[in-house]
Amino acid sequence: MNAESKPCCSAQRPASVLNVLGGLPPNVNNTVEGMVLLPGGSFLMGTESDEGFWADGEGPVREVTVNSFYMDEAAVTNSQFAEFIRATGYQTDAERFGWSFVFDGLLDQKTLTGDIEVVEQTPWWCIVPGACWNHPEGWNSSLKDRMEHPVVHISWNDAVAYARWAGKRLPTEAEWEYAARGGLVQKMFPWGDELTPDGEHYCNIWQGVFPGKNTLEDGYLGTAPAKSFKPNGYGLYNMAGNVWEWCSDWFSADFHCTASLLNPQGPPQGQAKVIKGGSFLCHQSYCNRYRVAARSSSTPGSTASNVGFRCVKAC
Repeated sequence: MNAESKPCCSAQRPASVLNVLGGLPPNVNNTVEGMVLLPGGSFLMGTESDEGFWADGEGPVREVTVNSFYMDEAAVTNSQFAEFIRATGYQTDAERFGWSFVFDGLLDQKTLTGDIEVVEQTPWWCIVPGACWNHPEGWNSSLKDRMEHPVVHISWNDAVAYARWAGKRLPTEAEWEYAARGGLVQKMFPWGDELTPDGEHYCNIWQGVFPGKNTLEDGYLGTAPAKSFKPNGYGLYNMAGNVWEWCSDWFSADFHCTASLLNPQGPPQGQAKVIKGGSFLCHQSYCNRYRVAARSSSTPGSTASNVGFRCVKAC
């Protein structure tokens, strides 16, 4: 396992920037349609592989037990999120702030040559005015042909608001990893240990040389439709790559070493929330956090073009 953590391929706002969640009207279509029932059980969480990052707290491997729950079979889509917005009039954090982080490879030349600020240490992240869930690359962009893609530029606050409206919640990190493993034991990916079995792509990540050249061998530069590629053994789509997914837990690199192993919830407080699964920007040379046990974090008010979510619901 690597001794130190590399910077994550997701940008974030300062931890002090938070949203206040107000009351939202309930969704009368509160069902489990589009969800998968996961019977509770025990599994080996974490990894001690040399591929992992010690500083992220990926290890040690421990036996964790979770109760049964339903999980969305795919990440929440633009179409689903649009229904939420129509019903509630909710304003996302990116809309409130008036900007969001966009990967420069998704921007047109006109935007790139404009007065765009970049993140100093990760200059492929641009601070784009107007970028939000329905304008993913700024004011001049739209969701045309992307309604079934995962919604992005979604903060943890936004994800919680949607989940509450839908009668659901965000998964704990333990639930997320249990689901992502698809019944396999200590495999690197939701489908096994080989990234591209028989040369077939099973997820949407970066191919080529990051961040300058993407050879698009998996067929996608940005997000892929939420139900792309083969589902894992539990029938869940894109549990690796495509978009990072928010979990309910506060992030800690060592809290889990002393925490309960029955339905763990994470530490009681913190500065950032756990994100899992990696995204279309992950690459072996920079951020191979598309592995099942990999974990990273972002502040609750952060939004970017590679961050989305899916929900769970108690049985």
